[in-house]
Amino acid sequence: MSSPPDDRSAFHSISAAGLHGLLRGDGDGAAVEELLGAERSRRLLLLRALYDRSVQVAAGSGDFPVSLGAAWESLERAQAQAPAVVEQVLLAPGTGTWVSCALRRLRGTLLSDVPLWATLGHLASLAAAASAAARIEFALRVPVREGTVSLPGLGCAVLPAQEGWSTAHVVGDRSVVRITGGGGEVVVGPDRERQVPGWWPTRRMTLGRGDAAGSVPLEEHDPYRTFFGPTAARVLSESEARSWQSSLTEAWDILLRDTPAQTDAIRQGLRSIAPMPKGERFRPYSSSSAEAFGGINASLPEESSELAATLVHEFQHVKLGALTHLSPLVRRAEKTPERAELFHAPWRDDPRPLEGVLQGIYAFLGVARFWRVNRRAADPAHAPLAHFEFALWREAVWSTLNSVRGHDRLTPLGHRLLESLLHSCADWLGDDVPDAELRLAREAFAGHRARWREHHLRPSPDLVDEAVRAWRRNDACPPLAHTASSLVPDEDARFLDTAAVLARHHLTDPGGSWRDPAAVVDRVRGASPVDVLLARGERSAARRELADQLLHGDPAVGSWAALGRALADSPEHRAASRFLMRSPQWARAVRETLYEEHGQRPDPLALAAWLGVATSRSGPLG
Repeated sequence: MSSPPDDRSAFHSISAAGLHGLLRGDGDGAAVEELLGAERSRRLLLLRALYDRSVQVAAGSGDFPVSLGAAWESLERAQAQAPAVVEQVLLAPGTGTWVSCALRRLRGTLLSDVPLWATLGHLASLAAAASAAARIEFALRVPVREGTVSLPGLGCAVLPAQEGWSTAHVVGDRSVVRITGGGGEVVVGPDRERQVPGWWPTRRMTLGRGDAAGSVPLEEHDPYRTFFGPTAARVLSESEARSWQSSLTEAWDILLRDTPAQTDAIRQGLRSIAPMPKGERFRPYSSSSAEAFGGINASLPEESSELAATLVHEFQHVKLGALTHLSPLVRRAEKTPERAELFHAPWRDDPRPLEGVLQGIYAFLGVARFWRVNRRAADPAHAPLAHFEFALWREAVWSTLNSVRGHDRLTPLGHRLLESLLHSCADWLGDDVPDAELRLAREAFAGHRARWREHHLRPSPDLVDEAVRAWRRNDACPPLAHTASSLVPDEDARFLDTAAVLARHHLTDPGGSWRDPAAVVDRVRGASPVDVLLARGERSAARRELADQLLHGDPAVGSWAALGRALADSPEHRAASRFLMRSPQWARAVRETLYEEHGQRPDPLALAAWLGVATSRSGPLG
């Protein structure tokens, strides 16, 4: 394939105006075009490197059923006839994921059950798709997975199923494409977008209305659409596709109304949406990848405003991923036997590395900005939820920004980014939020942080033993302040956002079935009857239930954090509540040691108060 013109720099940069916008968490259509240009060059360089290495591997293999040379030649001929068509195939998100996966396999850093020839032979599938779209003559053998032949961006053919991986013969000209293999044949006519027996064309969803409308592929077939492929095709029903189009139209209208500048940027850079199975209410799934510029995987939320927020969220990741390809934001950590430094991210159950925290900050700043505007324009019935979302993510972003700003692994650009985002977020701190929604948001944020600490932080065993001895002697709790706990990731930590999810149910359906403690498990994963009592504001009942569990039962991790919430409105337990919301891991560790080593089950309210008094004298625990 042809190289970039000689007068094009081998190194990409971004304009001062474009960088300024991106560092603020914005970035208009022009900035996205600059990022896309850099991604194009990067993609082509990686593709060439992969092809050169793949040819060597294929030449040394005794059994390589796909001709990489023929695939490359077909791509070159298609590029000569229809360069825009080939660029669309090569810059598709799935192509970026495939290039990355294939290179990692060749380097030995990615293990896979897929035959290496099938991974590398995906080049032939791309070449066949580009050649068919360019309507040139070609004949290629391509990989087949259990009867499915993928021509990314064009569609997929379904042949008689064969176990595992095999190959099919794809032959095309200006009018017809024939796909043959496994004793079957699929014939696609001149209209490649028409569904015929055995052929599922790639759907395109309309973005916007009228003359300004654009479109985006609803990617159901590309095996690398999910960023960790290859994944089997998942074809939507007609009713599912209509639901996607309807929701996407409404979401796009919301974005155009509320954030027109950001919507223009999304229009410039969004290259595909891969539909995922529908998730739980208020827990929609979405993902993106720096290697798959412009690709978003998403489940369909129940409300169009949620889909709009999802598009904003993931496109923030897309922009920051592309920016990091131009210049890193974080220096690589030195290789040491020590565990990599991890942080609390209020949007995740698991501890995150610095790089992941920055991605989350950038994404959720965009989400907070969206809800900040949307809450003023939303239908009055939806405004309470929008106020809550703005308050929650403003709090989460502000807290996390302050926890990592000034970190010594940040590059100069990383420092500039965080300081710019901090300034943007600071401007929102004075924005009014109705009292009820603000209280729910603050409690949901504090509840997530407390549960996270109870799961992942482990106090010093020596200091825990000292506290246990003092408790057994009826002495005052020894000073524990300013002692950092060790971070030990708990792989069983799940659904730490339960308080936020239940708050959303409360705001949108105050009298709904979620209020039934016996039925909540079926509606909100990870929620317990105590969580429902807290969401209903029945703190006294929650306090009694938790005290009984902690005194007599086998309490779940997170019970101490929940007790902190249950005590929040009790003046006599103010110190205990404050302690449990900041350092529940200490109560958990002391209680477990007392029971395991001495057979004692301490009164949980008394233990929390005892620890809380010590903390109030000497400051918050680590």
